[in-house]
Amino acid sequence: MSAPDAPPVPLPSLPVTFRPTRTRVVLYAVGIAQLAALTAIALALPKLSGGERISFILTGALVLAVLLLLGRPKVVARPEGVTVVNLTTKRELAWAQIVRVNLRVGDAWVHLDLADGTSLPAMGIQPGIARDQAIRDARALRDLVENHGAVDHTAL
Repeated sequence: MSAPDAPPVPLPSLPVTFRPTRTRVVLYAVGIAQLAALTAIALALPKLSGGERISFILTGALVLAVLLLLGRPKVVARPEGVTVVNLTTKRELAWAQIVRVNLRVGDAWVHLDLADGTSLPAMGIQPGIARDQAIRDARALRDLVENHGAVDHTAL
């Protein structure tokens, strides 16, 4: 939150996408390095059969696919509402459906309290590697929710 004397922080212009950029860079780099290493090993070992070489490369591709999946989460705010993309799910929300944006100490990611009484994890804003950026993103999303019609937003 800003100090009373500080000028108000302007709302980000829509559409805006929140995602854990540093985490994605690490995941993608590790996945590509893993695939490259396993491919190099498969090609460098002369006593491997064709099937063994393929299994090395497929293992590297599988590791890369899992890491790409872990890098998928994002939160997209548009004039119409918010899209939350988590590992395997995608959910479209109208602004009025979001009651509160929560990022408490120790949370792995933001949680959105919804008007129907449920909570939706928004894994696209996570403080893992970039805590300060996640706090800024959570506050920006909270401010957008407040500006676009939700009721109570005091949980940051």
